[in-house]
Amino acid sequence: MGLDQFGYARASEDAEQEELAYWRKHNRLHGWMEKLWELKGNQVTQEAFGNDFNCVPVELGLCDLEQLEAVIVNKTMPETAGFFFGSDSYEEYEEYHKENDLNFIENARKAIADGKKVYYDSWW
Repeated sequence: MGLDQFGYARASEDAEQEELAYWRKHNRLHGWMEKLWELKGNQVTQEAFGNDFNCVPVELGLCDLEQLEAVIVNKTMPETAGFFFGSDSYEEYEEYHKENDLNFIENARKAIADGKKVYYDSWW
């Protein structure tokens, strides 16, 4: 078990998901996405696999991607801990996560330009 995360696009609600990125135990990204989800007015309830941000998709717009890019470049994602999250994802950030994060943003922008909706989701 562990924190598995996905970035994907969809042309419509019933369309197949197009994978844009996959992360494994990138806990800081997960913490950032959880804060974004909450800022969008959401709250986790007991029905959402316990009282955690787990298996709960968050839609990302262009403004969200701009903010995410800024925290990636400035390396200011929030420290986030969890039982299944592994060690701090900044320990290997420069060699693995940073490039993947920036590629996700580029692919997400292209998907939005093509009229698709972009989401982040996780499972742990």
